Amino acid sequence: MNVVVRHQAEALAAAGHQVEILTRRSSTELSDVQLTPGVTLRFLDAGPARPVPKGDHEGFIDAFRVRMAALGPYDVIHSHHWFSGMAALPLARLRGVPHVQSFHSIAADESTPLSAGERAESPGRMAGEAWLAQTSDAIVAISEAEADTVVRRLGGSPDRVAIVLPGVDGTLFRPTGVASAAGVASPAEVTSPAGATSPAGRGYAVVAARLQPLKGLDLAIEAIAAVSAELRPELVIAGDASSDYDGYIDELQALAARHGIASGVRFVGPQSRADLAGLLRGARVVLVPSHSETYGLVALEAAASGVPVVAAAAGGLREAVVNGDTGVVLDSRDPEVWAEALTGILSNPAFARRLSLAARERAEHLDWPRSAEGLLAVYRSLVGPGDEGWRHTLLSA
Repeated sequence: MNVVVRHQAEALAAAGHQVEILTRRSSTELSDVQLTPGVTLRFLDAGPARPVPKGDHEGFIDAFRVRMAALGPYDVIHSHHWFSGMAALPLARLRGVPHVQSFHSIAADESTPLSAGERAESPGRMAGEAWLAQTSDAIVAISEAEADTVVRRLGGSPDRVAIVLPGVDGTLFRPTGVASAAGVASPAEVTSPAGATSPAGRGYAVVAARLQPLKGLDLAIEAIAAVSAELRPELVIAGDASSDYDGYIDELQALAARHGIASGVRFVGPQSRADLAGLLRGARVVLVPSHSETYGLVALEAAASGVPVVAAAAGGLREAVVNGDTGVVLDSRDPEVWAEALTGILSNPAFARRLSLAARERAEHLDWPRSAEGLLAVYRSLVGPGDEGWRHTLLSA
């Protein structure tokens, strides 16, 4: 979500708009900053100035709204995630300003399978999401799958739901040998990150995600373990541990040990955008085994890097990865089925090459200026063309 918010904001600013990104202050060391000309990031005091589980954010909504009320004026208020929407929609109504809502993830009732979405993280989330979907002036979904969920589960009106696909920076996320923005071709990257040598030259596979059960990291470990030893790559897991799931990394490490591949699974922590691009560029395959994804931005970033993706057939991943063309999409969560798909890529360089070329070609048509233009079309439908140069506020929970 943060990647989408920032890149869309920067693309809006490049098109002549003024954008403020508002988010909750999670550290006393954070202060307002201009990210790029036309984009200001502001931290609002709502709740303690430290990270807290997302399930606790509901208690900070009123305080966030009070702090936000001192800012502006804005021509459009666009909330990202339900917490932001609950704070912003009443204020937008008071000011007579259009309110646009994006969810990025939508809660699932506890009686539904995990693959249907995230669990409700706080008491008011499910009701709040439905209210936002039914009351906001427009809903921006990131995929057909998310749009369908907004209409079917939350009761949003189809004529107020617009789909705006994310973009990807094709100069940062690029295949090995493709010129960077500075015009310098990247060197071949055939070893694991942080200078470690891949086992027997078999390279490495990547999972990049927040470390929580929803992302299906257990399936990634079990799938890699099921690949034959002569083909099996190292599994590199990149991402920050979620504060909601203390001890989850220990569980994953124990799982790898039970399957006899403890030395072949490495956790490299959260990565900067540049480091993630380099990590993906050197991978032989990227796994996206999530139970639920509204789109799957990592899959698009892997595509731009010219790396085949093996993804779960969950939500927007069916749209982010073209099965058999840019990667492989699997309905099954059987590790043996995943291992078979991985083996098909790892053992067949020609097939892997075909997937890589098609993935990069598709990604080249999806950039952030195009994504921002999709947003502007939604905003114009609410504000009118006018002279534009609007002041937006994008709220990120």
